Amino acid sequence: MQEEYQLRINELARKKKTEGLTVEEQEEQSKLYRIYIDEMKMQVKTALDNDGCKPKE
Repeated sequence: MQEEYQLRINELARKKKTEGLTVEEQEEQSKLYRIYIDEMKMQVKTALDNDGCKPKE
């Protein structure tokens, strides 16, 4: 994940705790979380594939 995305996720999380987010910021946060989750899933899948793990059939 790009470092700028991680920094923005953290920035929005801090703001959410202290003063709250606008609707636009909530939507942005949602999109950034989805990007983060999708990338983590891809990394886990790649690691498992490289280790020879196969899904159950």
